[in-house]
Amino acid sequence: MTSVDGILLNLPLANFIYAFQESNMPGKLIVLLLFIGSIFAWTIMVTKISELSRARRMTRGFLFHFRKEVNPLALFARRQKFVDSPLYRLYDSGCKALGTELETVGHNPDDLFATDYSADAHRLDAQQLDRLRSSMEQNLADQSLILERRMNVLATAATTAPFLGLLGTVWGVMDAFTGMAVLGTATLSAVAPGIAAALMTTVMGLLVALPSAIGYNVLSGQIAELQVQSSNFAKEFMDKVHHQFSRIA
Repeated sequence: MTSVDGILLNLPLANFIYAFQESNMPGKLIVLLLFIGSIFAWTIMVTKISELSRARRMTRGFLFHFRKEVNPLALFARRQKFVDSPLYRLYDSGCKALGTELETVGHNPDDLFATDYSADAHRLDAQQLDRLRSSMEQNLADQSLILERRMNVLATAATTAPFLGLLGTVWGVMDAFTGMAVLGTATLSAVAPGIAAALMTTVMGLLVALPSAIGYNVLSGQIAELQVQSSNFAKEFMDKVHHQFSRIA
């Protein structure tokens, strides 16, 4: 064997391939299962990072334009959209719910799309404002569910992958010692390949769990930030609507 071949055999990937080849069938199945789980976890993390990045960028733009307007329905009237922002989706559903409430008292909800409508002609009573507030709270919960979608997969990968890897290790060690007892030899060369193959599943489990745990914590922090912003915006929107449309304002 040349020195180059020796270096290649000492690389982590080469050692991992060797350990995989030496592992028993349950160990190989566990490694394949962890590998598939890793693909799912990384796909979710990359997709979620992109999704939350767009949501945060759109949310900054939406809040900037919304707070420039005195009329809370101005963006809705101009059809100005920020569809990737959960705050905009909350705002859009709130404006539509407001149109529904106006329709129940005989006003044309299409007036909300006009830029010159008079808010004084569109007043709501306390019961209607309460229904609007309940609709906002329901939509707020729906947006939270959308933000947290598929996060349970990352949590599952982070918590179960190490135990699945440990199961493969224990199984492999037990199989290695059983084989040693059958052969009647206790030499290191006889047991070392089986032990190395068994430890491979623990390494694989950690390689899946660590990125999943880090990704879950980072993404959870960003989701929590958007959820707080959404809750604060719902209150801000209702305050402006109450000021503009309440009969006792």
